[in-house]
Amino acid sequence: MKKLLLLIVALFLANIVIAQDSEVIRLSEPVQETETYEVFGAEVEEWNEALSLSEVVKSIERFSKTLGSDKDELSFSVEPITIEAEVAEVCMKKGCFFIAKNGDATARITFKDYDFFVPTDSQGKKVKFVGRFEVKELTEDQAKHYAEDAGEDPEKVSGPQKEYSIVATSVLVPRKL
Repeated sequence: MKKLLLLIVALFLANIVIAQDSEVIRLSEPVQETETYEVFGAEVEEWNEALSLSEVVKSIERFSKTLGSDKDELSFSVEPITIEAEVAEVCMKKGCFFIAKNGDATARITFKDYDFFVPTDSQGKKVKFVGRFEVKELTEDQAKHYAEDAGEDPEKVSGPQKEYSIVATSVLVPRKL
């Protein structure tokens, strides 16, 4: 009987610890809300039809090949653009960035002027966002910093890295998966 009681107490305490670790951080309030979604950042009167992230990346890669130079690709940007993708990872410290994924395409999404953040429970949700799409080169130090923020081993990063990124002005996050 004592073992059963100890087991119950241990499971109860484990549930409390797990609940504390999975606490959702919401440092920004939504600027628009409905029963089905929340919008963070700037209000959007009407959401344009969204392109998939993979469509945008493929278009930019074709454009770059047409120009025949990786250097031209690194200075390429499009503004504003509405994109839809899944949140593959989100900054668990405060929701200050997320990694969007669609097919094989990924991009780092940050927020204009660091003015807003997304909830840390956004991972796995299909979101829409409006912003400036860029292709840029990260220094090794920047890439290591980002790897560390994402919970990855920064020592595995070597040299400069090409990155697709979007500086978002608005992010539409569904309330449920």
